[in-house]
Amino acid sequence: MRAVLWDLDGTVINSEEGVTKCVQYALHACGIDEPDREKLRCFIGPPLEPGFMERYGMSSEEAWDAVQKYRERFDVKGVFECFLYDGVRETIMGLKEKGYMQALASSKPEPACRRILDHFQLTPYFDEIVGSTLDGAISTKQQVLEELHRRMKGVDKKDMCLIGDTKYDAAGAKAFGIRCIGVAYGFGTKEELLSAGAEAVFDDIREAGDYIEHDKRI
Repeated sequence: MRAVLWDLDGTVINSEEGVTKCVQYALHACGIDEPDREKLRCFIGPPLEPGFMERYGMSSEEAWDAVQKYRERFDVKGVFECFLYDGVRETIMGLKEKGYMQALASSKPEPACRRILDHFQLTPYFDEIVGSTLDGAISTKQQVLEELHRRMKGVDKKDMCLIGDTKYDAAGAKAFGIRCIGVAYGFGTKEELLSAGAEAVFDDIREAGDYIEHDKRI
């Protein structure tokens, strides 16, 4: 069975407002004011804890506390401060109609992933939904993909392809041993995606869907 795996932030949804406002909230709780949300776009996609440590010099304990403050706002408000990218719904529905298995593979906590897909009425089109764990045991894209593969019994890696928007998606897919198709409308760049191992990058998700449909390897 052919399986298309979807990243969430920057691929299915534009979550910039929710993520950056929640990062602002967490930083403020730590005594740091960052009025420019543009500077916080780097937090969209990868695990949060390393971002707080690298960008603001926090210790592991301080970063973990910042993540908890982030979730405090996110779980109530930030989770729905997002919108679907153009063409995403049609592409997901179209691939499902053509017999592809589909799964979500996100570094966002799994409960939030499920809430978002429910909100946009997309849950029925996904065979599996996998995100990070709240305790940090699963956080990187590679770890998410490993858990997804464990759940999708009987699906070979050679039949899987991830659609993502950042170098973290492409690198995670490469480390896990599957292919990655990039989209350039999210939070990464075409150059970063290709350098990290994406085999092709498209400006429109519908173009990516057409590529998948005409590629006999998937």
